[in-house]
Amino acid sequence: MDSIQIYYEKLADTVISNLKKRQMEGYYFPTAKEAVEKAMSLLPENATVGFGGSMTLVESGMYDALKSSPSIRLYDRNEVSSPEEIEALYHNCLTADAYFMSSNAISSDGILVNIDGRGNRVAALIYGPKEVFVFAGMNKLSPTVEDAVRRVRNTATPPNCIRLQKQTPCSINGTCSDCLSPDCICNQIVITRRSGVKGRIKVFLIGEPLGF
Repeated sequence: MDSIQIYYEKLADTVISNLKKRQMEGYYFPTAKEAVEKAMSLLPENATVGFGGSMTLVESGMYDALKSSPSIRLYDRNEVSSPEEIEALYHNCLTADAYFMSSNAISSDGILVNIDGRGNRVAALIYGPKEVFVFAGMNKLSPTVEDAVRRVRNTATPPNCIRLQKQTPCSINGTCSDCLSPDCICNQIVITRRSGVKGRIKVFLIGEPLGF
């Protein structure tokens, strides 16, 4: 095992211990494949499943696993197009058995930091689905909450705005301008310091760089 993987395991142990104090479950997997297999094993038969927009879910293979599973009902945002269908799907996700997402950043003391545009993703994290599965590469970890917020604004958001073809200052110059532009996707800043329901939020830390 190389030194980076040893470092990831030690850091993950620390974060998982801190997540437990905050009533969240934490897991560490060296590879995304192992994380996907574990998550699928935890889903009940005929579960309804929603997910938030996430490059991590795509890159890890989690989205493909959910989409191809015959034993779940996936509320697939990629299968709808009209505003009315999208709105209905977002509301269905809030009553799902399970919801999958990533976190824009996680502090070493187990706090999740997320910035969202419409708010449907952070709404599901906060309340609604029976269980929330948070997939995060070890690249998402930050030493403190303050560092996590900076990471989200300056490391995660600019490439997301470019990916989504948003006309924001950060998509042009690569740095956060604390903008109020029409295309701004930083409308909600949510800091999750504890799960109100013990074990509802499950954080899967993965020893690979995933997402932004």
